[in-house]
Amino acid sequence: MPDRQINAPIEEEMRKSYLDYAMSVIVGRALPDIRDGLKPVHRRVLYTMQLLGLAFNRGYKKSARVVGDCMGKFHPHGDSAIYETLVRMVQDFSLRYPLVDGQGNFGSIDGDPAAAMRYTEARMARIAHELLADIDKDTVDLVPNYDENEQEPVVLPTRIPNLLVNGSAGIAVGMATNIPPHNLTEVVEALVALIDRPDTTIEALMKIVTGPDFPTAGYIYGTGGIREAYTTGRGSITLRAKAHAEKMRGGREAIIISELPYQVNKASLIEKISELAKEKKIEGISEIRDETNREGIRVVLELARGEIPQIILNQLYKHTQMQTSFGIIMLALVDRRPQVVNLKEMLEAFVRFRREVVTRRTRYELARAEERAHILAGLRKAVDQLDVVIRIIREAANADAARETLMRRLELSEIQAKAILDMQLRRLAALERQKIVEEHEEVLKLIEELRGILASDAKLMGIIRKELLDIKEQYGDARRTEILVETSELTIEDLLADEEMVITITRSGYIKRTHVEAYRSQRRGGKGVTGMRPKKRTSSRTSSSPPRTPICCSSPISASCTGSRSTRFPRADARRRAKRWSICCRWARAKPSPPACRCGTSAPAPLSSSARSRAR
Repeated sequence: MPDRQINAPIEEEMRKSYLDYAMSVIVGRALPDIRDGLKPVHRRVLYTMQLLGLAFNRGYKKSARVVGDCMGKFHPHGDSAIYETLVRMVQDFSLRYPLVDGQGNFGSIDGDPAAAMRYTEARMARIAHELLADIDKDTVDLVPNYDENEQEPVVLPTRIPNLLVNGSAGIAVGMATNIPPHNLTEVVEALVALIDRPDTTIEALMKIVTGPDFPTAGYIYGTGGIREAYTTGRGSITLRAKAHAEKMRGGREAIIISELPYQVNKASLIEKISELAKEKKIEGISEIRDETNREGIRVVLELARGEIPQIILNQLYKHTQMQTSFGIIMLALVDRRPQVVNLKEMLEAFVRFRREVVTRRTRYELARAEERAHILAGLRKAVDQLDVVIRIIREAANADAARETLMRRLELSEIQAKAILDMQLRRLAALERQKIVEEHEEVLKLIEELRGILASDAKLMGIIRKELLDIKEQYGDARRTEILVETSELTIEDLLADEEMVITITRSGYIKRTHVEAYRSQRRGGKGVTGMRPKKRTSSRTSSSPPRTPICCSSPISASCTGSRSTRFPRADARRRAKRWSICCRWARAKPSPPACRCGTSAPAPLSSSARSRAR
């Protein structure tokens, strides 16, 4: 025991141990590989399902079987982490293109958890086979597993740009990644454009890949964040729910929410809206119903009579998760090193990877074709000298002697001689002999073709291009998320109804606003409502203004003349006193139709004769 003790400074030991742990988390757990877009646990689950034969056109197997095999052979980190990974690859609201086909309860957009793994069943989705295509043709390296009893792939030889198509999210040590999903059709078209013109700019690629495409659809509000993320690798985009107004019975209206922002919990959203309505932070919602079914999301917000749907919708965007932000960090492992990449770099990395995969596959097929051609050449010799071969075999004492004699007399290799001895007697028929000749000629043509592919870069890239277009034809679909190009920030005026207000201003700088309906109509001999109770030697002026109309005023602090909307002024009823506000003297002392002020705004229109009679 004393011989194994090593004296070392604790600072160096802590630094070394922490760096080893950090790199283990970064490379082996939290970040996706830029080539196949998968973390190790996702890769191991799919490879386990491949070994179990869980193809898309075969029967399901219990999820517990998949989790158990994956944990026992490749991923010794606990069954819960593996099952959560499997569940997420099933959910169509988490992945744009789910990789696993599940049967049973795998959770919901309301945040309901999946059933236990002993109750659910799974198999690979059809698109998942494209991630594992040609894995048996030496396209990727295999390394020993944790106990060196099995072999597992370092990366999957995917034909699909999975990192962009399905995105990824993960938190490592000191860094994190958050890559949004995209539309497969757009990404493939961008890859084809990059293959045709390697000098294609990011701006040209952004015209093809217009933005993320989330499985829950909704809106992307603005394009500035998309441009920043695609050019620098980091950015932030605003997501909005899709909602519209519908007429209800009794002349009332309702807001129908049909699509949610990505990763928003529907049940939590409904609970938040209900809470805001009870607290009167959002007024006008009389009833909330969740009518979601298999056809899609449908949340009904019934409004009180006379409420304006757009005003309440703007309040919902401001106070709930109907509008959220998605921070994009395009961080991935490039040559086993974490790196933030832009859109073009990510596409170029996938093209390089496909080039490597196709090259290795072609070399593998060429080697197998040359081996087959060698055997067929020996069989053709045997067919041409059939009588000699039969006599040698009959006169030989045993199989080894027959093999040695064939190799010496017909100038064959050991492999060819063994193939002749293993040949069945039925292949000696005339038709079977002709099939051997035809197969040999076809294999020779295949060898010539494969050598041509390895010798020509254009042919190699042509194969990659064709395979991508086949993927697009088979799995491509239309965009779900709509991008709103022209956007603006929500202001307080967007949250208020467009109602006519009465603005009362005194020469001494007092101002207030009152709803026009606070004044009653005055008939002959009637008594109106006093608009203001002025002090002695104080005169006032009353005008009408919609809430979005700018009113000329000067700031009490900077004394600069600006345009303010009526909603900025204190609201009070007809009998309450006004509040002090520094008003532009040019507006307060102006004649009934004053000119525009130097700030560019004009005074509100004077009251009409009927409104004046009510405000006297």
